[in-house]
Amino acid sequence: MSDSVLYERDGALAVITINRPDAMNALDVPTKVALRDTVTEAANDPAVRAVLLTGAGSKAFCVGQDLKEHLGLLKRAEETGEPPLKTVADHYNPLVRALAGMRKPTVAAVGGVAAGAGAALAFACDFRLVAETAGFNTSFAGVALSTDSGAAWTLPRLVGHARATELLMFPRTVKAAEALALGLATRVLPAEELAAAAREFALGLANGPTVALGAIKTALAFGASHSLEETLAKEEELQTLAGASEDHRIAVRAFVAKEQPQYVGR
Repeated sequence: MSDSVLYERDGALAVITINRPDAMNALDVPTKVALRDTVTEAANDPAVRAVLLTGAGSKAFCVGQDLKEHLGLLKRAEETGEPPLKTVADHYNPLVRALAGMRKPTVAAVGGVAAGAGAALAFACDFRLVAETAGFNTSFAGVALSTDSGAAWTLPRLVGHARATELLMFPRTVKAAEALALGLATRVLPAEELAAAAREFALGLANGPTVALGAIKTALAFGASHSLEETLAKEEELQTLAGASEDHRIAVRAFVAKEQPQYVGR
């Protein structure tokens, strides 16, 4: 952990906060390293059953790459010949793999602008709870760059290919109400209610049937790029996994007894 990335446990929920509010939570190298490692740790911790990702302050969730730092890295790249965007391989790719690939639900609480890689991190989460004062901006083309952090995969799945192309090639701020209409936001909330509502929402997931929720997440990702026949086989595999879980037995017993199930996450 570091001062620029905060980590908190609330029962089975891991709360990860990008903590550079004075820089609109821009991602410099130390922050990217800490965020990558913290998300990976949460993904691999069996005691963590859901993750809530947010940004400190009310101005920004995360505005992506720290361009002030990046300018210095570009200058050094000219002098040394080192690839100027090695950060994609070193930081963004493993971060998004951990965030999108973990077999547990992820929630982004977007309290301000989410831009560039910051927007892509929110897109990589399973749910996006957004303050009514917040918005998304892809930003990449605005600094003459292509996509990274999985935006070329997540954004078309959220809004469709044609709209994703428009938002990527003509970057603009998509405000909260439009984000909800397009499918970028799961819910839009008053800014003063976002933190508490997002935590309550994420805690509900953390206390849910973790094996089943992780299997649903895996099945959706698999089905997005495989045939029906392949997806049926994958569903069989994942349903067998979920059916063998302790939570499945708890759920069935609770249903028959007309009680609320108390899941254990295994």
